[in-house]
Amino acid sequence: MTLDVQEFAIARSSPVNRRWLPLNALRAFDAVGQRLSFTAGAQALNVSQSAVSRHVISLEELLGHKLFDRSGQTLVLTAAGRALLPEVGKAFDRLEQTMNAISANPDTSRPIRLHIPPSLLQQVVMPMIQAFHAEHPAIRIDISSSPAVGLPSGETDMAIVFDRPNIDDRVTDLLWMVRVAPVCSPQVAARNAGKSLEQFLADNPLLHVKLEGQPRGLLWSTFARQCRIELDVERGLAFDANALAVGYAMHSDGIALADIDMFAPEIAAGRLVVPYDTVINDGFGYYLTLRADDLADPTISLVRSWLIAQFAARPGAPVAAG
Repeated sequence: MTLDVQEFAIARSSPVNRRWLPLNALRAFDAVGQRLSFTAGAQALNVSQSAVSRHVISLEELLGHKLFDRSGQTLVLTAAGRALLPEVGKAFDRLEQTMNAISANPDTSRPIRLHIPPSLLQQVVMPMIQAFHAEHPAIRIDISSSPAVGLPSGETDMAIVFDRPNIDDRVTDLLWMVRVAPVCSPQVAARNAGKSLEQFLADNPLLHVKLEGQPRGLLWSTFARQCRIELDVERGLAFDANALAVGYAMHSDGIALADIDMFAPEIAAGRLVVPYDTVINDGFGYYLTLRADDLADPTISLVRSWLIAQFAARPGAPVAAG
C-alpha cells in the first residue's frame, strides 16, 4: 500500500519508522534495482511499468533523495540507491526464508546460513558442526562453502572468511591466524635432503592456491620475500583450495604452502613433511563475521559464541577473539 498525501506529510516530517514503511515501493525499488530496468522490474512483479515508476518516485520523495540516475541510456543507481538496495534485498530475503520455514513447519525456526572456506571446513570445522548438532539438535544450520577471499557473494547470516585484517561495519572475531611452511610427501623430502630451501623450491613444482582478485603467485611471493630467497612463482599448478593443493603434494612431486596448524594431523602421521624449519605468518587469517544487528538474534549469538569457544579450545592453535 502506498502512502496517501496525509500519511506522506507525516512520514516526511519525522524519521522513517516501521509504521510508515512503504512496502510496495520498497518491493518496486528492489525489483528495478536488481535488474537496473523499470521494464524488467515491472515484469518481475507482474505489474505495469507506470505503477513501478510511481512507487519508486514515492520512495524517492519519502527519502528526499534520488535512487536512480535516469539521465543516460542505462539506468544507474545513485549513492543513495547503492546504500539502500542491499539492505532492502537482505530484509526481503530474511522475510521470505522465515515465512517459508514457518509455512513448512510452524514449530521450526529458520536455518542459520553459515559460510565456511572449503579447506577449513574439511580439516577443522566439520567435527565442530557435528558436535554442535549433537548439543543443539533443534538449531538448523545451512552450510555453504566457496574459495572466496573475504565475504562470499551469496547472502549469509554468518561467515568465516579467509582474509587479511580489515575494518568495516560488521562484527568480526579473529578465529585463527595462518602460519605457513612448504610441505611435501616423505619421498620428495628424502630425495631432496641436504639442499638449501631456495634450491629445494627451485628443483620441484610449486603448488598454488588461487585467491579471487589476487595474482596467481601471491602466497609464494610473500613467502619468498619474507625468507629473502629468489623464486620463480609463476610455474606449477594452481588449485581452488589449500586442502586440494596439500592433497596433491602428499601424492606427487609438488611443494605446497600449507597452514601447519590446519594440517597438523597429516604432519604428525608422517603423510606430510615440513622439511625446513621456516614458518611464516603471511598476514592472512580466518575471521568470523556477521552484521551487528544480527547479534540480537539469540540463535545467531549462540552459534557465534559456540564457534569462538571451539576455536579457542584447540590445543596450540594461535587464536584470539576480537
